[in-house]
Amino acid sequence: AYIERMNFIFDEFKYIYFSVSAGKDSSVMVQLGNKIAKEKNRYFDIFFIDLEAQYDATIKHMEELKKLSQIRRFYHICLPVNMSNANSIFQTHWESWNVEKKDIWVRDMPKDSININNNIFKDFIEGEEVESFMLKFPKYLIDYHKCDKIACLIGIRADESLNRFRAIAFGKSKYKSRVYSTKITNKIINFYPIYDWKTQDIWGAISKFNLKFNKVYEMLYKNGISIHEQRICQPYGADQRVSLNQWAKLEPETWAKVVNRVSGANFGNIYCKTTLLGHNGTEKPNRMTWQEYFIFLLESLGLYSKQLMHHYIRKIKIYFKYYKDNYNVGIKDIPDVRLPKEAKQKGKGIHWKKLAKCIERNDYPCRSLEYGLTISDLYEIRKMRKEWGGMLGIQTVTKEMRNVKEKIEKENENEN
Repeated sequence: AYIERMNFIFDEFKYIYFSVSAGKDSSVMVQLGNKIAKEKNRYFDIFFIDLEAQYDATIKHMEELKKLSQIRRFYHICLPVNMSNANSIFQTHWESWNVEKKDIWVRDMPKDSININNNIFKDFIEGEEVESFMLKFPKYLIDYHKCDKIACLIGIRADESLNRFRAIAFGKSKYKSRVYSTKITNKIINFYPIYDWKTQDIWGAISKFNLKFNKVYEMLYKNGISIHEQRICQPYGADQRVSLNQWAKLEPETWAKVVNRVSGANFGNIYCKTTLLGHNGTEKPNRMTWQEYFIFLLESLGLYSKQLMHHYIRKIKIYFKYYKDNYNVGIKDIPDVRLPKEAKQKGKGIHWKKLAKCIERNDYPCRSLEYGLTISDLYEIRKMRKEWGGMLGIQTVTKEMRNVKEKIEKENENEN
């Protein structure tokens, strides 16, 4: 089916480009596409947005793909574009290849890249959303090639990202009734030639045709991640938060640079699998008691932000004092965990699991400990914002904290 689809696309379009990420899907798509293009004596372009914070193995694989024989031009884009950053309350977006941050770039600028100094895209706006720039690229190619239409090939599979596939393809106008196509405009057509492939089909093709692949997948497999769960993700988007701990394990040197560069990335790594950022209830190791886990989380938070750690220490000391003064419950008397029914009884609401969960969720006002947001809390958060800027990851799931965030951001804008 893939060969039939690719033959159709090459027959219908003079100008074709592949949008690649160096992930397994787009990699297989373009390598097999290169074989078909070679048989037809055809050429194509490749579009790759380099978001700076990348695995070293990803960039090495991209260099392998650059050697494909039928590439007309490889557009290696290293422009300063904006991306969402789901790990920070203050730096909700961050800009790749920001020249003002050059001293802390995760990597050196690739020599063959299209960047702010040699930009060929006249309508590019520095700091624009990455999605906005992606929509502009095919328009640039149409003008450059002076053609009436162009095909963009995207390696997305319904098996791996059904919701995303539905969002971009379902119910949209098709090109000549091809189900694997979407008409963006009459001149720009997206094709998804592997949309119905399964994960095993991807790896089967890699094995059968001896294709190159991103070695991150090999490292993920060695770390116990099944082929169906493996993802190569950016370290800051909402959909990628659960992969942050894998970044730290696979390429610790790269990860250290990412933490220094991307606001809140280390916060996301610490909390990526909690109810705040991920999908699991807790990441407490079985070998730890809840008291030990509480101390571990507090110390881990201290490595990330001393101010935030001391904020929790201050709040929890007040909590300890309240139970000591009113119920004569000292620190040594606090149980590791209480059953919900027991914890509702007067004087028995305190236990180490409750305290650990408060830290694990990064519950800044400590609502789970029956606290409200105090004047001292607001003072501390302003102080941290002023000193550290985007280096926080305080919970904003409540309306109260979202309002605090908006208020502080407005204050910061007025100061600037």
